Amino acid sequence: MLTRRKFIGTTLGAGVALATGACTTQPAGKRTIVDAQVHLWKASGPDYPWNPGVKPQLPEPFTIERALPLMDEAGIDRAVIVPPALNDVNTYALEAARRYPNRFAVMGRIPLQDPKSAALLPRWKEQSGMLGVRVAFLGNTAVWLSDGTADWFWPAAEKAGLPVMFLAFGNVHLFGPIAQRHPGLPLIIDHLGVNTAIAKEGKMAEKIGDAVALARYPNVSIKMSNLVNASLEPYPLRDLTPHLQRVFDAYGPRRCYWGTDLTNTQFTKVSYRQRITHFTEELTFLSESDKDWVMGRAILERLQWT
Repeated sequence: MLTRRKFIGTTLGAGVALATGACTTQPAGKRTIVDAQVHLWKASGPDYPWNPGVKPQLPEPFTIERALPLMDEAGIDRAVIVPPALNDVNTYALEAARRYPNRFAVMGRIPLQDPKSAALLPRWKEQSGMLGVRVAFLGNTAVWLSDGTADWFWPAAEKAGLPVMFLAFGNVHLFGPIAQRHPGLPLIIDHLGVNTAIAKEGKMAEKIGDAVALARYPNVSIKMSNLVNASLEPYPLRDLTPHLQRVFDAYGPRRCYWGTDLTNTQFTKVSYRQRITHFTEELTFLSESDKDWVMGRAILERLQWT
């Protein structure tokens, strides 16, 4: 397995070259902070119909107008919008990116259960603000990884040059063969591959190990996100420190991305600003250069968001 130091010192193959693109430039004296995952949504309506029976993460819509002041207060420069699982409609996320192109970009949803969706991928990035795709394998859709439903997607996304964020709590190990078969496909593990249930079951080390095992593939990277839900302790979430260091040592600063998934937890439990200081002040294994990459530069580079 590639360690952090071995990875940095190695000339990367074609898969990573496709995944990263041109390097972004860090402004002198200013750390660019990018939240690698936020959900934005508005009320259900004719132009944005929710699927029957879905439940949002918060009682009220989390709109563009709610998100921006929170980002400004916390000191967050940009955010990657992952449209929530209320529908497969990306229009509101794209509206945010169109209105605020220097603040928002989108990893869009696509109906994986419909092979006709493959026709959408070659022109996917022609949608202004669209950077890639986010897919989820949870509950009833987890079987899509093994029953062939999602098989069409990986070669199609690789051919289209699309980064893919994937959510698959407990099933991260299934992505090794996908990463190996599609070395030009940038794959991004969401939320370290763990959640509250895994933490409460005492399986954190095991499941973090599944994520660490994928670091051997240069086209795989990882989001250190939704940590409030993965921790069983209050801020500064010290029970996660050894797991975060283990992941960081495997992937290195250019393949680790800070993010919040802010709406998936109570804001009062850990503030937006504390989610930043958790990394910039509490994780002492990160150097200042490491923080520059993890807090923003790395995700901008990986998604080619200039």
